[in-house]
Amino acid sequence: MTIASSSTPTTAPAHLLMDLHTQYIVSLDQQESSLAYHLTEHLRLNGVYWGLVALCIMGNKDALDKEAMVDYVVRCWDKETGGFGSHPGHDAHLLSTLSAVQILAIHSSLDRLPRARIIAYILGLRPKGKGYFTGDAWGEVDTRFTYCAVSALSLLGALGELDKVEEVEGDEGEAVTVREKVVRWYEACRNFDGGFGSQEGAESHAGQVFASVAALAILDRLDIVDADQLGWWLSERQLKNGGLNGRPEKLEDVCYSWWVLSAISILKKLHWINAEKLIGFILSAQDPDAGGIADRPGDVADVFHTLFGIAALSLLGYENLRPVDPVYCMPAEVIEGLGLKKDCQTLTRKVDGDGKGQAEQ
Repeated sequence: MTIASSSTPTTAPAHLLMDLHTQYIVSLDQQESSLAYHLTEHLRLNGVYWGLVALCIMGNKDALDKEAMVDYVVRCWDKETGGFGSHPGHDAHLLSTLSAVQILAIHSSLDRLPRARIIAYILGLRPKGKGYFTGDAWGEVDTRFTYCAVSALSLLGALGELDKVEEVEGDEGEAVTVREKVVRWYEACRNFDGGFGSQEGAESHAGQVFASVAALAILDRLDIVDADQLGWWLSERQLKNGGLNGRPEKLEDVCYSWWVLSAISILKKLHWINAEKLIGFILSAQDPDAGGIADRPGDVADVFHTLFGIAALSLLGYENLRPVDPVYCMPAEVIEGLGLKKDCQTLTRKVDGDGKGQAEQ
């Protein structure tokens, strides 16, 4: 039985409420007296990244104080391990480490901490001889974590560390680079439908597809991806109301607007998605009173879905939004400035602003 998607409200906002969303993001830094603020410490540094990138895309980067933000990131650094925790005093993890590196890169502040220590922390999370990186010292394996490692190393200018040669376990005499081991591991995580799971044998999921495709794009190894098959799987995620889901028979969710669109943008199949209907779905999930975007219409907004809704609109060429890079989920100008831009597809808004985009590569 097919799970029905929720309907789009007839009273949904017709435009992106950028001023309101900016106010909403800024207000999140002023809620230290709330219980929710303290219950989300484990996501704090990720949340700062989500809010900052959303503001950058809306052209309001300076709405949050740069120095206060950079100082906070520095306080999240764990000098014992070289990685970053989600909040001062929290254990280091690759998820929060990538967010920290992204924030510092956006603010041109990567020199605030010893880059070599951060690189060593990331490299140390790859088990000996393996082609994947664990999320932290406790060894959880997930395609997202390897993406975090590859992305962070790239932003730190250390992707060359993956070109070191190692022997392959069980294949006496064969020696390959760490980069090739990573590619082979992603290949092992690829499924019959063209998608990728969290690890070998796991179900294909749009979030894991983004992590895998984006990592392979950074490594210049998209040759192992069947673009047509995976593009079909990704385009099949769009439901009748225009929203996208993460896997078959699931409800639509605004965050998949990014996970699906970014991957299909990298594969240059963005025109396989009905942009107009997806734009309408994202706009319908806005909170017209307090600002922010929710997972779907009628739910409570949060900064996670706010970023990924706005970032998806940017890929779709929504007017007055600045370009976002689909591989790194960072301002395109930052990635271009670092010399890391990959060949992807985005949509540009027509001059008449009719809500439809044209494909550009």
